[in-house]
Order: sequence, then C-alpha cells, then structure tokens
Amino acid sequence: MATALAIRDLCKSYGDVRAVVHLDLEVGLGECFGLLGPNGAGKTTTIEICEGLTPPDSGDVELLGMRWATHERELRNILGIQLQETQLSEKLTVAETVRLFRSFYAKGLGEDEVIALVQLEEKTRARVGTLSGGQKQRLAVACALVGDPRVLFLDEPTTGLDPQSRRQLWDLIERFRGDGRTVVLTTHYMDEAERLCDRVAIVDHGQVIALDAPRALIASLGAEHVVTFTADGVAIEDATLEALDGVTAVRHDNGSIQLTATELRRTMPALLTLLEQQHIRLTELSTHSATLEDVFVSLTGRHLRDA
Repeated sequence: MATALAIRDLCKSYGDVRAVVHLDLEVGLGECFGLLGPNGAGKTTTIEICEGLTPPDSGDVELLGMRWATHERELRNILGIQLQETQLSEKLTVAETVRLFRSFYAKGLGEDEVIALVQLEEKTRARVGTLSGGQKQRLAVACALVGDPRVLFLDEPTTGLDPQSRRQLWDLIERFRGDGRTVVLTTHYMDEAERLCDRVAIVDHGQVIALDAPRALIASLGAEHVVTFTADGVAIEDATLEALDGVTAVRHDNGSIQLTATELRRTMPALLTLLEQQHIRLTELSTHSATLEDVFVSLTGRHLRDA
C-alpha cells in the first residue's frame, strides 16, 4: 500500500513531560487510521505535529512524500484539519464562515456543497454564536472539508455530538474515505474506532503499545466476551476462576471481577455453579462483547477514560 503519512522516531517534550517518545507510524493511502488513548497519551501532540502546527523536538514527518520544512504551501492546500477545540467568530454566519475558510485554498468545494455535506442547510444564515455545540462541531468539520483535502485530520470529531449527529458524521467520513482519500482521527469512542478505522494505534505515555485492525486487536485477547460481576462472601482465588470453562483471563477492577471468556454459554453456567457451591451471593452481573477498551485494559490495567 502506498504511504500517505510516515512518522519516524518522533519526539516531543514539554519541560519534564515527554508527550511523544520515539514514535513510529505509517498510514496507507486511502486508509482511515485511528489514534486511541487516554488524555495525556500524546495523541493530540502527535496529530498537531503532523498538521504542521507544533514543531517536533526530533524525528521526521512525511505527508504524501512532502515535508513541512520544504513543502509547507503545497501541504496547506491538500490537508483538511479539524482541531479538538475550534474557536470560530460567533458573529459570522455559517455561510460566511465557510466562505472565509474556502478563501484560504487555491481550489476547493462550493460553499453550498460543503454546508450540505455536514447537513447545516437550515443554519446557512444563522450566526455561529446561535449554534448548538454539535452544530458548531459540524461547522468545524465543514471548514476542514472546504479545501477538498487529500488527507483529513480529525481530532475528537464527534465529541459533544448527539447520537444522530455522530452517525451522520460517520457516514460523511466513510464517503470521504470511499473516494480514495485518507483520514487520520483521534477518538475516545471505541464504537467509533471499530466502525470507521481500518487500523488503530493504541497510544499510552507517548508510545504505541498496540497496532492492528480493530478486530485483530480484539481477537488478541483470546476471548469474545467479558463477564463482570461483584459478589458478597468469601473471596474467590484467581486460579479457581481461571479454571472455569471458557475463561482465558481474570482481572480485578474497583471491587468487581472481570473474566474474559471464549463462549458465554460455557462460562456463565460454570460461574453460577461455582458461586452456589461456595455460598457466595451474586450482587451484580453484566456481560458484553470484547471491545478495544478491553484491549487497552488488558495492556495497561487501566481504562481509557480513567488513565
């Protein structure tokens, strides 16, 4: 696969804080690539270096065969950027805002076309200050798209959006990628990464700790389900739980116990039988299919949002 973005040995520190530590990544042309990790993991710093907004301490970033030091003008015209927090002039209308951003590019999409893409037609004449948080977020995406970019950077693009708006933006990203263009996004939402991304890199403390397709990372757990329970009574030894039919791993999380399991139909009866035999009263029980969040917990012992 041809390379759209190549990051080699990237480092960035802020005083004593090492935000990015010898990071290496490659994003293929036409790929939707996700950066996942908790706040402070280095995701936004990495993406801002790629966008040419933050200089690295060392390392190299190459975009479509070009570097910021030698091809800044060309790169500005072929990249679309949506920041984690975008401050737009609240007295301009939606149409005026899009028109302003369109003026920054030599070529691009029409004002009406890009407003329709983010489904803000009814707000064309509305001032930015009157928009809801979700509408402002969609307007920020419109500003990123108006130059008809070849590579689109999206930093937490659906934060603050209602479920319907999130799915509308997902559809827009999928259409953009369907045209053979490249998307690099950061997100906290596991369902978003699993739905949109061809591959994801899980980043923690400025380093990549896992990299693969979402389903492959989940499969690396060796289980399809997670069983979480709390119980009163005598503590159960981990070795006893690990011996249950279908269980591949045991973790403790804030007073609850998590079992990764290959088949619920085998593990659930075995767990309930064990609790009954040991006269332990079950107080809470839940199950879910394994997710990227479970991969992160397995790798770090922490949750993405808690880390």
